[in-house]
Formats: sequence, structure tokens, C-alpha cells
Amino acid sequence: MKKRIFAFLIICVLVAVPALAHDLFLKLDNYFVAVNDKISVKILNGSFQASEGAVTFARISDVSVVSPKGERTNPKEADFTKDDKTTFLNLQPSEQGNYVVGLSTMTREIDLEAKDFNEYLSHDGIPDTLAERKRDKELNKKVRERYAKHVKIIFQVGEKQSDNYKTALGYPVEIVPVTNPYSFKMGNTFEFQCLKDGKPLVNQFVMTGREDANGKLIVGKNIRTNKNGTAKIKLDGAGKWYVRFINMTRLTDPNLNYESKWATLTFQIK
Repeated sequence: MKKRIFAFLIICVLVAVPALAHDLFLKLDNYFVAVNDKISVKILNGSFQASEGAVTFARISDVSVVSPKGERTNPKEADFTKDDKTTFLNLQPSEQGNYVVGLSTMTREIDLEAKDFNEYLSHDGIPDTLAERKRDKELNKKVRERYAKHVKIIFQVGEKQSDNYKTALGYPVEIVPVTNPYSFKMGNTFEFQCLKDGKPLVNQFVMTGREDANGKLIVGKNIRTNKNGTAKIKLDGAGKWYVRFINMTRLTDPNLNYESKWATLTFQIK
């Protein structure tokens, strides 16, 4: 009987952890496409490998496509399709070079029990807020959080590269490459900058990882940005890479405890 109870508890823990991983990513099956190819950018609401629910167009505050010439356009609702769990942005790139696609969501609010909030801070890479709660003896306090997500993808069309990879979209938080990932190969070092309201985020905790050619998810190093808001990662393997962070601040609003701003960036290395 005790063994059954223990096994049940283990299952509950394993089921609970993915529920906390509610990231948002833009992802392609292949980030290297030909001119005039029809492509569908997946909007993954859950993790880097699976979406747990389709994102409605009404939830989006901005969606932008930056062409290799630097021209920014805004897809319409007709450019989106969805199934039960995943939303797709359908595009047909007409130029050679790098394309940047960004998507920003409206804010939402959520109530979280103390235990769930603490686990979320630990699991999703927000150690500074968790340390604050420990220091202030608030680990037993439930919270109300306001959050929004701001995500980007960079992909390659044809063989040519372009300078628009470093375009900042002006989102509340975002990740901007300092170097073009498509000028690299496996083993090179990729540098990027984390911004909040257009200004460098200093000492921001960042998580990285990649999906290899066999579909295996490989968790990368956790790093901190420097005084310029930049950080570097070694591209130690081929595949689809992600960089992500959550910037959380404490609020003085009597009805809200915290505000979190999420950012992700994805690209592919051959």
C-alpha cells in the first residue's frame, strides 16, 4: 500500500512540473527555406517541443515580420491558422536573406498558491525572486501576477545573409542578436543582448538549449548578462536553438504582487 501511495505521489510531481513550463516560442520545422516557399511558423504555447493550447489572435498585441531589407510588416488575422493545440503564422518570404518574426501578447493576470509560485520560480529560471521570498520569509505567501510574453524567431531564406537580424522590435523585453547566428557554424560563439524597455538588462538570468536532429531536447547552460546586457553561448551542437528569460519585478499595487515579462528567441545551426 505504501509503495502504491509513493508511486502515485511521484506521478503527481512529474505531471505537475510540465504544467509550470508555460513558455511561448516561435518555431519552424526547418529554419532554412527557399524564396517563395510557403512556411508555417508554429506558435508553441507550452514548451519548445509541444504546444498545450492555441493562442488566439485577440490575445496578440503585436505581430511583426522584418524582411531582409529591414521593412516591417504586420500580418493580419487571415494569415493565422490553428488546430486544437497550436497556432500557425503562414508566410511566403519573397527575398533572400534573414527574416525576423516577432510576436507580443497582451498582459494577463493569474493567482498562484505559494507552493506553485515557488516551484514556478525555481523551474522557469527566476532565482532572484525566489531568493527575495526566502530572505523576506514570504515563501508561504500566495501571489497575484501580471504577465506577458514577447517572442522572436530568425530564419534564413536562400543563401544570402542580411543585417536585419539585429532589429529591435521595441517590445517590453526582447532578445537581440549582436552577431548573426546564420554566419556561424557549430562550435562558434553566439552573442546577444537582453533589453527591457529598450535598455540593457544587467545581470539577467538566461536559460538556453537546443533540439538536435533526432528531436532530442538538450538543456544548455544558464548564464547571466553583463553590464551591457549581453551574454554569449557556445554553439556546441547543431539543431534548433532557443534563448529565453523571464524578468520579474515586485509591484506596490495592493491587488498585484509581481509582474513578469517573458522573452524567447529561436534560430537554427547546421
